[in-house]
Parts: sequence; structure tokens; C-alpha cells
Amino acid sequence: MNGGGEVLALDFDGVISDSILETFVVAVRTHGKLADPGGHSRAWDEIEKADLEAIRTHPLYQKFLELMPLGNRAEDFAVALAVIEAGVSVEDQLGFDRFGEGLGAEFLANFHASFYRERSAFRTADPVAWLALVAPFDEFVDLLRRRAGDRIFALATAKDRASIDLLLDAYGLADLFPDGLVVDKEAGRSKRAHLALLRERLDVAFEQITFVDDKLNHLEDVAPLGVRCVLSGWGYNGQRERQAAAERGFLVVDLTGAEAALFGNPGEY
Repeated sequence: MNGGGEVLALDFDGVISDSILETFVVAVRTHGKLADPGGHSRAWDEIEKADLEAIRTHPLYQKFLELMPLGNRAEDFAVALAVIEAGVSVEDQLGFDRFGEGLGAEFLANFHASFYRERSAFRTADPVAWLALVAPFDEFVDLLRRRAGDRIFALATAKDRASIDLLLDAYGLADLFPDGLVVDKEAGRSKRAHLALLRERLDVAFEQITFVDDKLNHLEDVAPLGVRCVLSGWGYNGQRERQAAAERGFLVVDLTGAEAALFGNPGEY
């Protein structure tokens, strides 16, 4: 095998799907419904009413983007919004997690459940508008289609299964990911659980799995398993995370180098 193992396990958001805009909109809507009457500022209300281009350039959205490398699951979006609202500076994972602990486990669990209810309601009520917020990374999608069959494709994602199925179909990728190899948020918070389940279902060694994620903290979590870890440089990370990933010995790739890094060069199979 060229390019590091026969199984290519992919995170979804930040690797296949450019979903951060949808995540932000749903998080703000959820926040508005859960906040105390005086806790949801006019700025968040403006976000909910804004068009897509206005959201993309809004300073609150830009701050949310900066915090995304530190988030993992839906409740972390609440932490990011609370950090922004408080006007505090969070520089690293430890600071982000400590701030989140201060919000309370009950609130975070409630936000998690409410976020998925809000997403489901949005997706059902206006599927066209919802899909418009969740574009694919076209170049990577084209790569997967071109190299289909050269690896066993699997998903290891914290996203909900209903959204995954709709988006795989919309992106023209549904046939590339067998049902049993789509491991969603129900597998657990840690990507270790996702990869352990994939290893069991495929009956392979961890060393035969290449795992691609845009979150450095996910790669750090699963690296002790022995999987080959790759940071997607086109996802939700910055120079800080890319440099740290390289220092930890993880491969950092951009879209132009993804084919050679993940599959070897065309014709080498």
C-alpha cells in the first residue's frame, strides 16, 4: 500500500464539508432560545436576521472562527459564544475547557440537545436554505471520487447522522461510504471511540488506518492508538495548530498535496 494504510477514516466537518457557517447560525439561534431575557444581546439578533455575506464579514463570526480549533462538539459552540459575549481572551485548549466548565454541565448538556433540535427544525423547514450554508470542499470531494476504490473510506465524525446522510447525497458521495463505516456523534465524545469501532468492524490494525481531521486536539487524542494522523490544512485550524501538529510529528497537508499524501501518486496502485 502507498500513502499510509488501507483505511482512510475522515472527519466530516472541516475535511469534506465546509459547514462552519451553518454551525454558527444554528448555534446563535440555539443561544437565543436558551439565554435569559437580558443575556441575548442585540448583536446576536442582528446575526439571525443577516444575509450570508453579512454574516461572513461580521466580527462575531470572525471571533467564532478563531475559537473553532478549540471546540469539539455542539456544547463547545455554546462555550465559544459565551467567551465572545464575555469579551475574554482564551488562548489555548486548557483555557477554553476551563471556561466551559464554569458554564455548568447541565447548561452544556441542554445546549447540546437544543442545538440538534434547532438544526433538525431548520433542515426540515427550509432544506434549500440549510444546504446553502453547508458547501462541500469541492476539490477534496473530487479527489475522493477520483480515487474511489484505492482505499476503504470511512467517516469518524461528531456530526448527527441525519445531516451526514443528506450531505453525502448532496455532494454525490453517498455510494463511497458504506452504512457500517459511517460512525457519527453517537459513538462518543472522543474520536478514539470512533476509530476503535471502525477497527473492530473492519478487522484491521490501527496502523492500517489513516485518520484525517482538522482538529489538532482530535489527532493528539487518537495518536496513541497507532493510527496515522493527518491534519487537513483546509479545515478549521490556523497557523498555530498547523505548526504544533508538525512539531508533534503529524502530517499537515493542504488540498494541493492531499492526493499524494493520502493515496500516493496516480498510477502507483
